[in-house]
Order: sequence, then structure tokens, then C-alpha cells
Amino acid sequence: MRIFESGLQPERTLLAWRRTCLVLALGVAVSIRYGAIADPLLALLIGVPALALVGGAYALTSIRYRRATRALVNDPTAAVSGGRAVAAVTLTALLIGLAALVFVVSQSSVLAGWL
Repeated sequence: MRIFESGLQPERTLLAWRRTCLVLALGVAVSIRYGAIADPLLALLIGVPALALVGGAYALTSIRYRRATRALVNDPTAAVSGGRAVAAVTLTALLIGLAALVFVVSQSSVLAGWL
């Protein structure tokens, strides 16, 4: 009896990560667009590295999928784990959050009254 059946878990995981990366890329693009209204240079300084991280996470998902599938074909009980894709997505989400915070604070009328 084989535990691993091709066509099940690795493909679903790959597709889920790809959807996550595409949504993050969209979020970064929207952040760059609306952040450029307040400060174009800051929007690019935060947005371009975030897009690079999303692209890297997207590429890592394909690499991880191939490695996991290969490992499961060779040894059906193999447990494959890695944290680089998760770290890249987490860092990108953090950058989006920081960019949103900078945008909100820079547009705040309360802050403008103090200065």
C-alpha cells in the first residue's frame, strides 16, 4: 500500500501558494499605486523589493513542488519541509503593512496639525 498518490497534495499546495503570491503581488501593486500619490520615491523603495520577494516566493513554490514530488515518489513516507517560501511571503506581507502604515500616517490631518 502506497501512502503517496501523485496528483493529490503537492499540486493543491502548489496552486494555493501560487494564488497567495499572485494576491500579494496585486496588493503590492495597489500599494505602489496609491503610495505614489503621497511619496513616489518611498512607494518605489518599499514596493520594488516587495515585488521581488513575491516573485522569489513564486519561484520557490515551483522548486519546492518539484522537490516534494520527487521525494514522495522515491520515498512515500518522506516529510518535506522548508521555510523560505513562508518567510518570503511573511516578509512581503510585513512590507505591505509598513507601507500602509506610512501612507496613513503621512496623510493624517492630526499629524499635520502637530507639524
